[in-house]
Amino acid sequence: MKKIILALAFSGILLAGCGSGNATKDSSSAKEDTAKITAVGSTALQPLVDAAQESYTQDHPNVQISVQGGGSGTGLSQVESGSVEIGNSDVFAEEKDGVDASKLVDHKVAVVGFVPVVNKDVGVKDITKQQLIDIFTGKIKNWNELGGKDEAIQVVNRASGSGTRATFEKWGLDGKEPIQSQEQDSSGTVKKIVAQTPGAISYLALSYVDDSLQALQLDGVTANDKNITTNKWTIWSYEHMYTNGKPEKALADFLKYMTSDDIQSGPVKELGYLPITSMKVERSSDGTVK
Repeated sequence: MKKIILALAFSGILLAGCGSGNATKDSSSAKEDTAKITAVGSTALQPLVDAAQESYTQDHPNVQISVQGGGSGTGLSQVESGSVEIGNSDVFAEEKDGVDASKLVDHKVAVVGFVPVVNKDVGVKDITKQQLIDIFTGKIKNWNELGGKDEAIQVVNRASGSGTRATFEKWGLDGKEPIQSQEQDSSGTVKKIVAQTPGAISYLALSYVDDSLQALQLDGVTANDKNITTNKWTIWSYEHMYTNGKPEKALADFLKYMTSDDIQSGPVKELGYLPITSMKVERSSDGTVK
């Protein structure tokens, strides 16, 4: 009888041990963060965030990240309202009318240069900044006025909520208002239109520029990494990922990943952006450079 009792007691201990192990495993799984993150806004920043979310979610399958465009204004207004977790923007929140920047936390993840681009057949590669302003304000109407082809200039602009447009107007056009022309809300669409439309001119982030377009020099200065880092080429901006308040858990971890060496030395450079650490100058929301 004693042997039977001892055997039952031993079995009970084993079962209790097995149960304890399962409970610990279940508890550990429950502690893993599961999250859905939506990032909306700048199409100039979109390729970088897309690349980062792809590699991040491979290592964190419990996190779902959706990346959408719509322009910087849309990103800032939606993150302020709490509709999305991240608002991607080419401009400081302080620069956007109707946005309460005090609610938002800025996470700078890269720097992007913008450059005027033209259809490859216009026959012009280098213009002055004043000529650029004159083109976009309608004073210069034909490429032959600049030594190019006898062809009417077709201005393609970005939509009013675009951070790319705000940056280009502020630093490329010295704040001048461009003429009324067709507007597009996607960098990819602008690229396609300029490449296919005779006489077309617009502007794009360097990350979108390839051999299908002619990037213009301004006063002999080329839009490249070296000239952007020293502010010799002034048409650039920080790429911001704004959150409504201080991020936590998976959201905080993903934003930290955006500034990790894996991203800054990988997709940031590969896609035509500049790492934050490469800048030789700093520029504040009011344009002060130091």
